[in-house]
Amino acid sequence: MENPTRKPTVVLVHGAFAESASWSGVIAELQKRGYTTIATPNPLRSVDGDAATVSRVVAAVDGPVVLVGHSYGGQVISNVQDSGNINALVYVAAFAPDEGESGAALAGKYPGSTLEQALAQPIPLEGGDVDLWIRHDKFHAQFAADMSEAEAALMAATQRHAAGSALNGPSGEPLWKAIPSYFIYGDADACLPPQGLGWMAERADSKKTVVIPGASHVVMASNPAAVANLIDEAAQSADTLIHIEGIQP
Repeated sequence: MENPTRKPTVVLVHGAFAESASWSGVIAELQKRGYTTIATPNPLRSVDGDAATVSRVVAAVDGPVVLVGHSYGGQVISNVQDSGNINALVYVAAFAPDEGESGAALAGKYPGSTLEQALAQPIPLEGGDVDLWIRHDKFHAQFAADMSEAEAALMAATQRHAAGSALNGPSGEPLWKAIPSYFIYGDADACLPPQGLGWMAERADSKKTVVIPGASHVVMASNPAAVANLIDEAAQSADTLIHIEGIQP
């Protein structure tokens, strides 16, 4: 029987135009609460390849996992191979695609995203693909409007480029159909329209959806305590599941 008091490990997956340090505030909050956290790198190369990378990290964790994704990271965690230790999914201003859907298509399902106009000149890649990134002079308003100008400038300089084929790649059968999901996002998100985020949360039968007034796309950076609170709630629900399932007759 598994130890019912053991806290799940929280695995955090960043999205396009962000990087692992975007979780720093959330990590600090979770560590204060006794959680082991892993902010795993996301290659941002392809849906299948990125999901395989995160799958290997999750499979290497000894014990239960709460898997958290931001933005395109939500598509990645939806496609992770479940090794039997994922107890909850948390979507942070994130895509929750169904089979066959891409992040780019979902971003345009409802009006309101201004991301396309903020993108810089694409960088050509071998094979005809391109790397996408946000212009530094557009980054603050587009991606992190509720952060300070200095914080947004740092995030712009450290953003990870995303392959166009990753953002346009189709999803497989989503993990949220089998594992409980939780959603948090801001109502001032200029990248993923809040109406679309709410629609995806409802479709995924979200156990709890939190909407932060005035929060931008980087709600995990601007409101780390709120994001940590939801992860904590998801983790505690996972603990309850472990406790019940671990009881032997």
